[in-house]
Amino acid sequence: MTYDIVVIGGGMGGSAFAKVMAESGVRVLMLERERRFSDRVRGEGLVSWGGAEAKRLGVYQILCDRCAYEKRWTIGLGPDRDFVSTTPQALPLLTFGHPHMQETLVSAATEAGVEIRRGAVVRSVTRGSLQSVELEGRSWREQVQCRLVVGADGRGSSVRKWGNFTVSRDAGRLLFGGVLLEEVDAPRLDAIWMTIEPKLAQMALIAPQAPGVARAYLGYRIDSNYRVQGRASFARFVEECAKSGMPRDFYTRAKVAGPLATFNGADTWVEHPYSNGIALIGDAAATSDPSWGQGMALTLRDARTLRDALVADENWDIAGHAYAEAHDRYYRVIHTVEDWLTEMFFARGPQAEARRAKALPLIAEDPTRVPDHIASGPELPLDENVRRRFLGEE
Repeated sequence: MTYDIVVIGGGMGGSAFAKVMAESGVRVLMLERERRFSDRVRGEGLVSWGGAEAKRLGVYQILCDRCAYEKRWTIGLGPDRDFVSTTPQALPLLTFGHPHMQETLVSAATEAGVEIRRGAVVRSVTRGSLQSVELEGRSWREQVQCRLVVGADGRGSSVRKWGNFTVSRDAGRLLFGGVLLEEVDAPRLDAIWMTIEPKLAQMALIAPQAPGVARAYLGYRIDSNYRVQGRASFARFVEECAKSGMPRDFYTRAKVAGPLATFNGADTWVEHPYSNGIALIGDAAATSDPSWGQGMALTLRDARTLRDALVADENWDIAGHAYAEAHDRYYRVIHTVEDWLTEMFFARGPQAEARRAKALPLIAEDPTRVPDHIASGPELPLDENVRRRFLGEE
């Protein structure tokens, strides 16, 4: 069987990309290993610039109608912030349960005409005049061919390995843990709470998903003397969130409703995520530090950028390279800003304390000194003047 595109991975990026390509008249097969998506600790917030990408892909309203909750406000980092009035996109942040979001977008892809096989395990991808994909299920094995393979199979991407892409990785600095809670006493559904305690090099976040239901997160340095992992460590999780500035009352009645897991926040990425008929999107192309909530926005930017390139040029090899060049530019901006933020708020030692002593009082007077790319997107200016203003060195 021959297709135009085989998408490997049916998460947010794979499903959104498959949907828009099918809508453009391309024959698309999407392969997803999981027959049923289950709760795991993953990103569940789409920042304003990611919402704009969702609109360009035609999935924003689908998410809002079927699974997402709008979060107009962020509370806890200085003055309360209204995303709608303070971002170029004029959009709120969206939160959703990850499995529900995945099912929503798989359904949208199906409705657009994508052929989807759940429970399909990909065994190999081989390049040629057409790319060859070997897959199998419980009682079958098949080989299909296509013009383009799109690896949307996450941070441990097998497509990345089969394509012989080189992976770069930051040194680990932060750990980021999360857990789904029920009976949470966060008083507002239209806001997320985020607090940072630089003296402890810790952050806490609560993102309500429905009345009484929220995902709670804790970020802390990798060299801390503890790690929250598993339900038995929930009391320590709450204690550290409270130390980070989160109101303890939010957790008083809270019940653990899913796994409590912690991950290394180090960025991993591929320079130029396209080569000879194989493109990578989402976490397969670049996994950003979850502490700063950029993963889903980057994933949708990848899907939209690759779509635009393929639609604009009948030579898909040229289009693939155009996508990869664009990806490197916007990922580099987000990666740089994340690095600045991590150094400012989580670094330890005399130099870090001196840096904060100089910059934080100025930021308290004028929060716009903080680079806003994580809310407003990689199109914002990023140069030495931006860095010096953030550090109070201008």
